[in-house]
Amino acid sequence: MTIRILPAIGDPDAARAVSSLLHQLPDAEPAPTVADSAALLHALAGAAAQGAGAPAAGAPPAAGQPSAVEALPEVVLVHERIGPTPALELIREVALRFPAVGVVLITTDAGPALFSAAMDAGARGIVGMPLGYDELAARVQAAAQWSAGVRVHLGGSPEAAPGPAGTLVTVTGAKGGVGTTVTAVQLALAARAAGRSVALVDLDLQSGDVASYLDVQFRRSVVDLAGIQDISVRVLQDAVHDHHTGLGLLLAPEEGERGEEVDDRAARQIIGALRSRYEVVLVDCGSQMQSANAAAVELADLALLVTTPDVVAVRAAKRQVRLWDRLQIRKAEDTTTVVNRLTRNTEIQPPLVAKATGTQVARTHVPAAFKELQPCVDAGRMQDLDGRSTVKQALWALAGELGLVDAPAARQGRGSHRARPTLTGRKRKAITPGAAPGSGGVPGPASGAASGAGPGSGARFGVRRGAAEAAGGPGPFGPSGPYEEG
Repeated sequence: MTIRILPAIGDPDAARAVSSLLHQLPDAEPAPTVADSAALLHALAGAAAQGAGAPAAGAPPAAGQPSAVEALPEVVLVHERIGPTPALELIREVALRFPAVGVVLITTDAGPALFSAAMDAGARGIVGMPLGYDELAARVQAAAQWSAGVRVHLGGSPEAAPGPAGTLVTVTGAKGGVGTTVTAVQLALAARAAGRSVALVDLDLQSGDVASYLDVQFRRSVVDLAGIQDISVRVLQDAVHDHHTGLGLLLAPEEGERGEEVDDRAARQIIGALRSRYEVVLVDCGSQMQSANAAAVELADLALLVTTPDVVAVRAAKRQVRLWDRLQIRKAEDTTTVVNRLTRNTEIQPPLVAKATGTQVARTHVPAAFKELQPCVDAGRMQDLDGRSTVKQALWALAGELGLVDAPAARQGRGSHRARPTLTGRKRKAITPGAAPGSGGVPGPASGAASGAGPGSGARFGVRRGAAEAAGGPGPFGPSGPYEEG
């Protein structure tokens, strides 16, 4: 989000230096510099009055007009040599009259005594001179995040918050080879195609393959951020690889043994920095739990567990869910299982996976069609996967189901059943309303339903046993089913 900054600097040389650095900050919108304390207070009062609709001679604010809080800048920079009001008194007055504005003091004396006095006056940070880009960026972002939180409580719009509001999605494999990295890469590409800024993080620290799937040669990795206490914007930009697809890639180290340098504290700090810069942060956690990816799963807004419909993989998924529960990382009901490589004749169907693992199962299932993937996998260019691929259609439909894509139906033939391929890639026949869950076969990857649950069923994920039986069908676990638990 855009950070509006109002500098109040009386020294012309300092004003030029600050203005030059502010224009280099990402997402910053610096206002013209004001030269004294009276001009600063007048500018803030004018912005608040304009936001409240005061200039219109008592008329109410127009529809869609920002409130007084939202019209104020997020950050005010106050130079120590501002006049005629002393800097600390000016900071105190701004804090009292405009409590939603974060004030940062620019000074040549950044000692503990002045720091304490500035904090008592209401400042949100101090920047020492001569100015440095990293320090200024860190203080401005911290003040802007604080300001955004205050504005939410004062009635401002939560959507305007420039803080760490990016959606965090983790993709974990029940075991190796179930398609975790392919799922993570395609979900990231789908979110990027929807116009969102996306970071793809490889936290499979010993055997991560995101770089291989996207044909990337890299020098920096997530390990380079592990030992940094304060991750600034410049440091983050140096570590993240800008892929030509528009994805920001933070990759696993080339030397797997260095993965031990990334602990849970470093993972939390790295993820927090990424969420403040990207709208969507997708993390490939691999299939082995370590402290770093365990922290990512704990913090995730959406935690996906990828499995294949076979006994070994489903048992591994069940072990993974129980491990997360024992370590108090995540509860089973807060986990979404994605069934990959599903075929019509598979004995283990998604409802049985939901029963075995205790998790929610995504309505969208991914078909078994490795021949579609093999050319792109061998070439290491997963971004070139054909749009007609049933695997890509299913994974992009999954992105729509998860809320990473705003309008998934537009990519699926406008929601018509004739445009939805089945698991075998063929066009399916129309299903008459009210048909029994077991009579229509397994729904296609883009159908958005599992075991007869339609879009209007009200449930976000697939139905369980009770819902299927209540619909009048035999249910997925009935005596006539093809699979029976031992």
